[in-house]
Amino acid sequence: MTDKIVVLTTCGSIEEARKIAHALVERRLAACANIIPGVESIYRWKDKVETSAEYLLVIKTMASAFPSLSDALAELHSYEVPECIAIPVSDASESYLTWMGESVG
Repeated sequence: MTDKIVVLTTCGSIEEARKIAHALVERRLAACANIIPGVESIYRWKDKVETSAEYLLVIKTMASAFPSLSDALAELHSYEVPECIAIPVSDASESYLTWMGESVG
């Protein structure tokens, strides 16, 4: 197990995804954020089943940065309840883990 995590969130537009990704990297809350287009989300919201085209952000960061990253997502995101799911990184190449650690903080 490592102290690194991957955080997932979705955005309603490419512009918003880019804005959030840039802000998180610039603030050193993330080492990297990948934007994956073409995500179709089906979810329950306010007692209705909704379908939306979204962009998935895959954010690489440190577990210690998660509280600040979560706060930044709440600040930057247009959604009332933005997705913010952390997945632990159990293993990765040493060079990548080192780079992540040097990039966040």
